[in-house]
Order: sequence, then C-alpha cells, then structure tokens
Amino acid sequence: MTVTGTTGRTAAVAEGDHCGRLLTALRRFREENAVTAQRWGARLAATLGSGGRLLAAGNGGSAAQAQHLTAELVGRYREDRAPFSALALHTDTSSCTAIVNDYGADELFARQVRAHARPGDVLILLSTSGASGNLLRAAEAGHAAAAEVWALTGPAPNPLAEAGDASLCVAAGTTATVQELHLVAVHLMCDAFDAALGAAPGRGTS
Repeated sequence: MTVTGTTGRTAAVAEGDHCGRLLTALRRFREENAVTAQRWGARLAATLGSGGRLLAAGNGGSAAQAQHLTAELVGRYREDRAPFSALALHTDTSSCTAIVNDYGADELFARQVRAHARPGDVLILLSTSGASGNLLRAAEAGHAAAAEVWALTGPAPNPLAEAGDASLCVAAGTTATVQELHLVAVHLMCDAFDAALGAAPGRGTS
C-alpha cells in the first residue's frame, strides 16, 4: 500500500510496520467501534449534564488515557463550556499508595469506586488486555454501587469486556496500537459529548 503526504511525496508503508498496523486497525475501528464511542459520548453528556459523575481507571498507558478523558471533561475539549465532574482514580497518590499498602493492589480502584460512585454514575475502565485484576474488582464495585460500567479494551473476548454493562473492544495485534485507538475513542467521545450539550463556539485547545 502507499500513502501520499501533504508534500505530494509518496512513501511505501509495509503492513508489518507500526504505521501500517495502525492504519489497518484504524480502518477496522472506524467500521466497528466509532459509532459506539460517539454513543458513549452522548450518554456521558446526559449523565454528567444531569449532575452525575464519571470515574475512570486504567493501568500504565491506560491510566494516561483515563486521565486524558477526565481532563477534557473537567477542562474542555474544543469549545468553551461548563466543567463537569470526572475523576481519574489513579491521580491521588496518597490514597492509591495507602490502599495498595493496606488492602493490596487488586483493591486500588475498587475501594475508590465504593467511596465515590453513586447510582447512575459512569465508571469507565480502560485495559489493553482486559484482564487486569484491579479493574475487574473495580467493575464489581461499580455494579454494587449501581453505576454504569463501561469497558474500553483490546481484542475480545476478555474478562473485562464481559464484566461491563457496555464494552468497546479494539481489534489490534499490539498493545501500542490498541492504546492509540483508545485515544481515538476518547476524542470521539469528547466530540460527541460537546455536540450533545450544544457547546457554544470558543477557542480551540492547544
């Protein structure tokens, strides 16, 4: 396959290299997952717009994606609008280290979900493997709190996707590609979130 850049130069991109894998997975994501991500964004707008809260959690790179999502909602995505309640559960280092020390790593997110989640809130759990023990425990805690549990994972089937009330599973062969498409999903959600709220035009983000 060939890809033409804005300069008009053409470069060969092998399916086996990083960009080739990403392009292949992105096409599949657009066909299979884009509508789900947009639907989630609209659903978040309804939940947060009526006073609900988003809780988000992940490990490693997925923690960064979770924090990216919450930052866009508390701050803004593209347009100026009101802030909304969204918490990334790994960001309070004192709570996180105390929980892991006192209760073990699998309780890292679950205990925070029990503290913060209320009926009707949304808990989104991000995992490339879909098998992280602390996220599976968090899903259990989310259900117990009557929150909606959404799983954003790598390829299905996986335990976290099965544990969610809704799931978006990215079909990609490498962790890096899954993470990159999770970021696409985050941005689609934010775009749909703002559209559902009818955010007034403002300055774009940097």
